[in-house]
Amino acid sequence: MEHAPAWLTSSLIYLSAAVIAVPVARALGLGSIIGYLTAGIVIGPWGLGLVSNVEDILHFAEFGVVLMLFLVGLELEPRRLWALRRPIFGWGSAQVGACAALLLAAAVVAGTPWRIALVAALGLALSSTAIALQVFGERNLLRTSSGQAGFSILLFQDVAAIPILALLPLLGRAPRPTSDGNLWLEAATIVAVVGGIILGGRLALRPLLRWIARSRTPEIFTAAALLLVVAIAALMQLVGLSMALGAFLAGVLLAESEYRRELETDIEPFKGLLLGLFFIAVGMSIDFGVLAASPGLMAAIVAGFLVAKAAVIWLLARGMGVPLAERPVFTVLLAQGGEFAFVVFQSAAGARVFPAETASLLIGAVAVSMLLGPLLLVAADRLLVPRLAGAGRPQLEELSEPQDAPVIIAGFGRYGQMIGRLLNAQGIRATVLDHDADMIEAARIFGYTVHYGDATRLDLLRTAGAAQASVLVVAVDDVDQSLRIVELAKEHFPHLALVARARDVTHWNALRDRGVMHVQREVFESSLLSGRTVLEMLGYAPHEAREHAMRFRRHNLELFEKMYPHHRDRARMIAVVKQGRAQLEEQMARERAEREERLQRGAERTPGWSGDPNP
Repeated sequence: MEHAPAWLTSSLIYLSAAVIAVPVARALGLGSIIGYLTAGIVIGPWGLGLVSNVEDILHFAEFGVVLMLFLVGLELEPRRLWALRRPIFGWGSAQVGACAALLLAAAVVAGTPWRIALVAALGLALSSTAIALQVFGERNLLRTSSGQAGFSILLFQDVAAIPILALLPLLGRAPRPTSDGNLWLEAATIVAVVGGIILGGRLALRPLLRWIARSRTPEIFTAAALLLVVAIAALMQLVGLSMALGAFLAGVLLAESEYRRELETDIEPFKGLLLGLFFIAVGMSIDFGVLAASPGLMAAIVAGFLVAKAAVIWLLARGMGVPLAERPVFTVLLAQGGEFAFVVFQSAAGARVFPAETASLLIGAVAVSMLLGPLLLVAADRLLVPRLAGAGRPQLEELSEPQDAPVIIAGFGRYGQMIGRLLNAQGIRATVLDHDADMIEAARIFGYTVHYGDATRLDLLRTAGAAQASVLVVAVDDVDQSLRIVELAKEHFPHLALVARARDVTHWNALRDRGVMHVQREVFESSLLSGRTVLEMLGYAPHEAREHAMRFRRHNLELFEKMYPHHRDRARMIAVVKQGRAQLEEQMARERAEREERLQRGAERTPGWSGDPNP
């Protein structure tokens, strides 16, 4: 019986580890990254020992970072990148310079030789682009002030890695070739490659992609997208530049292309898989032998550089105007070590700046910091963010006086405000509750009476008059809070009529499961009105557009009622939806045919009329 090829066995190990570890980590609230890192530790040399060629895997997996930077570049049009030039080179250089200076000073004071201290400080000043951008993306923070600030600093770090690597041969003890003009040749080569990428991106890439797209072969377009990134990465590495930086530059050049979305769709799956493999390789690369030999020193290095970087980054975040509630996440993501530090320390050992044991110690410290990062994020989310989110906001007293209005409105956002204004116009009193202090202050400026309080608390509902009220309107944004309010009302105030807002179909079903019969989807009615407008703009008479919209509304509500009994059986529910859609399309087709027939008969009875209802 033949043995399985090595690549097949390795693939089985990697995929099995990821499939087991990542869902467990997500279920524990630790995030996918720590799942990948843990999987790497378990299957690596210091775990079960299932994989030994860690360095080769790490080099291959770094391509995930390259693909990620390409996709980030696709989201940035050149004019947006130009607008970010000041934060990139201003705040980015401030972060790298200040962190490196502080770490250098601490290392020299501790008695470390200045060459080792300088390289260690420069490497540890860098942050993980892969982890930071992935977390910013998962939290939808990339377009916020903290996301833009973090992206600017990370992009500068990718650029800064180039001169840091160029500095290593000058600091090392390895013999160096004499300079005979080769430096000028190398510089000219770099300029030519970067210029070629920019010029080629402007003149050749779009026509080439258009030509490939005409073949109407999706797999070839995917192959072309990967070829584009691989070729640019290879060119950049050939001249000693950052592969990730080259991929980012290519993405920016294609950001205005008509194929941007298709490129994103094709590359996204490869990026996710390779990034996961990268984090697994980082977990495997942690040298627990070094950690066990010098646990105190390892702990001191990790704690020291995390605290020093965090202090500098927190001050920078304040200067950059990052909101207080976003600073903990921003600080944690940029304080941990980065993947380029692995390259810097390995190159430093090769240039004999310091011995291989020191490189292993520093690489281990960076890997441990990347392992600690997700845990620190969880701690920040639970301990710091909730407190800071309310800092600086107006302090309001909770509702304490008993109320006796017939209606209680929980949540005074866009949805609750419309209901409150309608009731107010009819002279109907309502007790309004909300826990957003800024929104309450804004509502009070316009003369609305809104009480501060969390409607998920039973005591507050009692104070709001739930025992005497007739109707409770559940208009809060958060789905979980909405369901808790409904459960409280059903259990303690069963006489209350409940009117609830549903965010989506899942929320609608959950409310119905709890016995709420009056449920409105938040965008349903407004979407129908917009649809009526579209029909009118396409030539339908207003009464016809209204009739079609109302018929669609009735059909949709009936379909929801038919779907509800099967919402826990996905296959059956999909079948009901498809059947309902087919019935609606058949009914609409018959009505269109009847309408056209009526118009045709009218045209025959009216000579000279074209049959167009809106000539």
